[in-house]
Amino acid sequence: MLDKPDRELHLVIDRMALEAEIDALALEHEGERDALRLAVVALLKTTLREGRERIKAWFHEDRLGTVCAQRLSWLEDELIRATYAYVTRYVYTTHNPTSGERMAIIAVGGYGRGTLAPGSDIDLLFLLPAKQTAWGESVTEAILYVLWDLGQKVGHATRSIDDCLRLARTDMTIRTTLLEARPILGDMSLAGDLAARFDKEIVQSTAAEFVAAKLAERDERIVKTGNSRYRVEPNVKEGKGGLRDLNTLYWIAKYVYRVRDAAALVDAGLFTRREYRQFVLAEDFLWATRCAIHFLAGRPDDRLTFDLQQDIATLLGYADRGGLRGVERFMKHYFLVAKDVGDLTAIVCAALEERQQKPRARLDRFIAPFRRAQRQALTGTKDFVIDTGRLNVADDKAFARDPVNLIRLFHLADLHSLALHPVAMRLVTQSLKLITAALRDNTEANRLFLEILTSRNAPETVLRRMNEAGVLGRFIPDFGKVVAMMQFNMYHRYTVDEHLLRSVGELADIDRNVGSNEHPLVNEIMPTIQNRTALYVATFLHDIAKGRPEDHSIAGARIARRLGPRLGLTPAETDTVSWLVEQHLVMSMTAQSRDLSDRKTIETFAGTVQTLERLKLLLILTVADIRAVGPGVWNGWKGQLLRSLFWETELVLAGGHSNADRRASVRHSQEELRAALTDWSPEEIEAYVGRHYPPYWLKVDLPTRLRHARFIRSVTARGESLGTEVDTDAFRGVTELTVLAPDHPRLLSVIAGACAAAGANIVDAQINTTTDGLALDTIFVSREFPEDADELRRAGRIAQGMEQALSGAIRLPEAVAKRGAGKTRHRAFQVAPDVVVDNEWSHRHTVVEVSGLDRPGLLYDLTTAISQLNLNIASAHIATFGEKAVDVFYVTDLTGAKITSPVRQHSIRDNLLAVFGKKEGKGK
Repeated sequence: MLDKPDRELHLVIDRMALEAEIDALALEHEGERDALRLAVVALLKTTLREGRERIKAWFHEDRLGTVCAQRLSWLEDELIRATYAYVTRYVYTTHNPTSGERMAIIAVGGYGRGTLAPGSDIDLLFLLPAKQTAWGESVTEAILYVLWDLGQKVGHATRSIDDCLRLARTDMTIRTTLLEARPILGDMSLAGDLAARFDKEIVQSTAAEFVAAKLAERDERIVKTGNSRYRVEPNVKEGKGGLRDLNTLYWIAKYVYRVRDAAALVDAGLFTRREYRQFVLAEDFLWATRCAIHFLAGRPDDRLTFDLQQDIATLLGYADRGGLRGVERFMKHYFLVAKDVGDLTAIVCAALEERQQKPRARLDRFIAPFRRAQRQALTGTKDFVIDTGRLNVADDKAFARDPVNLIRLFHLADLHSLALHPVAMRLVTQSLKLITAALRDNTEANRLFLEILTSRNAPETVLRRMNEAGVLGRFIPDFGKVVAMMQFNMYHRYTVDEHLLRSVGELADIDRNVGSNEHPLVNEIMPTIQNRTALYVATFLHDIAKGRPEDHSIAGARIARRLGPRLGLTPAETDTVSWLVEQHLVMSMTAQSRDLSDRKTIETFAGTVQTLERLKLLLILTVADIRAVGPGVWNGWKGQLLRSLFWETELVLAGGHSNADRRASVRHSQEELRAALTDWSPEEIEAYVGRHYPPYWLKVDLPTRLRHARFIRSVTARGESLGTEVDTDAFRGVTELTVLAPDHPRLLSVIAGACAAAGANIVDAQINTTTDGLALDTIFVSREFPEDADELRRAGRIAQGMEQALSGAIRLPEAVAKRGAGKTRHRAFQVAPDVVVDNEWSHRHTVVEVSGLDRPGLLYDLTTAISQLNLNIASAHIATFGEKAVDVFYVTDLTGAKITSPVRQHSIRDNLLAVFGKKEGKGK
């Protein structure tokens, strides 16, 4: 706890003066018990508010996290003392207290540690003697009512010492709270008896049990919060690498080593002085972050969300520097601290192993109990041994004798599928200075590293251990620059280094034929590639230049050209790696934002890849990259788009797609339909075939053509020209809504508005026009429900909304605005809007690519603006990357011609850019 002189804490609260004011109020309201209580509560409420404001102001000045939490705890102590004085002097007075009229008020839990966040609960134990009178219960109740009237959130228990010990024996949570019990006021002998008996009767004989329970509890908590310390919206308190992890380490160390404060862990031999300083710095940073969250949010919330990250970075003094924004520098610091917490966890676990305080059967995956007798030699090396089933160093000079051993350790772990002993890992972190330029240029070290990276065992796991130990960033300095680096956007869910390691893991899964039901094509072609090593290296390097001022793909390709020879790649392999890194985004962007039925799209992409081998490599890398972005980013729809692009490009590379081929394909598609419509008359079939233009027959598969034919026939049979049909596709994760309506320029805008009003997220739109003036549009929206029955009901409501909008039964602007009201998720981000108008990307259409900050109703606003420009939309392709929308429209003028006039092109840009400049809320 803080000493009172800290920052003149009497400026926050002077308890003696406060109690004097209470005494004065008692004189003023003598005999008016209720009036006195109201006056005291008002005084304490003002004191609490002013004290918090002063502590908040100090925090803004000095940014000291632990000190801020201690000041808030000290303020709470003083308020409780003043409240106790008021209650015992003027509510339940005892002039000659008996032995049963004693009480100790004890802070427990987080409050017991002497730290409080601005929005933390207050956990109190009212400790009473075994033989008690009604006085204790009455005083407790009166104090709690005052604290509740102050707006405090109080967790409390009223118990005797025997009650506490009895419950602690069976309830690990209560045992933990008592471990940090801190007397605030009252009978100190009572509190002392509890501490002594708790230590003797509970702690002394149950260390192993406590350790097992706390680590199991930590496992469960981490799974709930995402199972990674590198999530870009971490939970500062409960997440992996957060405050609760530090608390757990301290609880365990305090229980096992029987110390009263963290500093004593140095003398106990658990931490070195450097490691203890690491503990203190991590705790202070995490407390600063948590306090900042509570102050800025105005409520108890421990999630470091995007909308708070920028403001917290500014509050804590992080400025733009070195190509990184201030918020990215702050988050990089956060993830480095989370990594430090992980290192400290390993140190504590290693020490527990030495003391044999961890039950092997329960926690073997962490660390097995240490027994020197279980060490055995590892064949082929004198520097490493197998120690209780884990790979360990033979002695503490292993790395000094031969620095290559810093790489060989991980190579042997992968080769023999051995877990790494924490003693070896701790020695690794203490030997990082041995990773010099000489080691980085060492042929054997690079050979071992390349074998780790391309291993058929578990390369992701081993590379992650290398990264956590600090080896990977030092051995590959360019990788070290992206360690703990986050990109301030909603698309990437992990730091750059974590994303790269997960990408390697996804590639290894493909290599082992895992997940073939989710991405069947890449599993099929993986065994056929000739450049497996190049593919692994490219996957490891594809984002390695993130955070630099220049395009990361180009900079990354340059790094690959430099690094390839060092790793022992041939010139051909190095060239392939460099090309893959430079082009690693092109396949994804083409598949998601271009018309794959447009011949120019395929020809352009084929010209980029040039060979079938590069096409295969790029597809596999693209799938691994997308799947490693984060949960829910990959879906069957993206897989289908990539497969379509692959197959179409493969045909072009094989020499297909001539005009003659296309005419033959149209005839073949028409004949397929004729053969399938066995219940139609020849006249009906010919009339129907004549309703579609050639592009329709080229881009629509037979099952869809059959469905369209029967759908149009049923609408026509009803004598109508407006109809809708819905279908689900669980594999692709989308729902199809097919609309038949009289064609007009605003049709897609109305459909987009109806989807926006229903909260449906459009991912693609296929637009077909019939020769008799109807539009046959298929809209693909993201699936929301896992069960088809639920999804079909939802799709039916969307379709009904479309029909109502097309018939004029509902006003779309109001419906879209109502749906988008209050949606502020993206306001923390800035995306500069951009509009590109290009006539080279398609033979028949002008392509308009629009990118900017996504929001509800954006597609509706864009399509409305396009229709107002008297443009026909032939196809639309909608992609969203977190907060960034990239919408591409293939358009013509009303005569079906491209937009070639510079004046009209300029007008298109201005009008679409104006959509992003609308006042907030308008057009939503």
